[in-house]
Amino acid sequence: MTDAVLDHSRRAIDQGSRSFAVASRLFPGSVRDDAWMLYAWCRHCDDEIDGQVLGHGAVGVDPVLARRKLNELRARTAAALAGEPTTDPVFAAFQRVAVRHAIPAEEAMDLLEGFEMDVLGRRYDTLEDTLDYSYHVAGVVGVMMARIMGVDDAPTLRRAQDLGLAFQLTNIARDVVEDARGGRVYLPGAWLDEAGVPRDRVHAPEHRAAVAQAARRLVQAAEPFYASARWGLRDLNPRSAWAIATARGVYRSIGRHVSRAGPTAWDGRTRVDRTAKLLLLGRGGLIAVWSKTLDAWRTPPPRPALWTRI
Repeated sequence: MTDAVLDHSRRAIDQGSRSFAVASRLFPGSVRDDAWMLYAWCRHCDDEIDGQVLGHGAVGVDPVLARRKLNELRARTAAALAGEPTTDPVFAAFQRVAVRHAIPAEEAMDLLEGFEMDVLGRRYDTLEDTLDYSYHVAGVVGVMMARIMGVDDAPTLRRAQDLGLAFQLTNIARDVVEDARGGRVYLPGAWLDEAGVPRDRVHAPEHRAAVAQAARRLVQAAEPFYASARWGLRDLNPRSAWAIATARGVYRSIGRHVSRAGPTAWDGRTRVDRTAKLLLLGRGGLIAVWSKTLDAWRTPPPRPALWTRI
């Protein structure tokens, strides 16, 4: 029997996130399906605020319209969490996942609060400001994904948050010029001030070298979060550990490419090609095995004194 809600969610991840789509197919069936359905809701909410389709196209929504859309998203999300029936495949998918895994309402609303930061045009003066935004649009998604994988203990949820933070810092570095063209600057403003880059000229070619230095700093700032997240793999089932280790490798590779490319990083969109993804898939498997065997017998090191919301 065809499941229209799941089919819609699968198409959303195939078209909206090539990096995560590959890794997600490694999950056990039930985890994979729920991850797709959660992703479909996250992607839909993001697109509604940005005026995009599955993450593609120029960002451009009138602020008044964006505010109205945000209010609608909050109302529809709250209705889904309350168990109210819906025929919309996006919110039906989210409802299934939220009910099945007891996702707290505050986590879902934290994501929408992150989109509100975009609607309000929040400025990010410090790295801590950027991390706060990153938690709301990605760190909390890592937490919700971990719940889908059966995680409910705070230390492991915190490691999942760390991976989401690392992913978002990488995304910001990769997309900094494109985002700036749309009027959004997530690089810490203090860094731009130090480099002499006006915050409304981040996309300008004459500032490309200085922006590349700031992006490299952001990629470096992601590294301790990637390292922390690795210790969460030991608490996942083997296939989920493989999927997450692979996704971690893909995103980390994107960040390293941005760092190496310097001012040329934004001549085209940074991607990991098929061959590299296959290599990272194999490496992810080895890391997962290591985490589930050798690391399982070791006491994990204390989480470093990193920024956190949970």
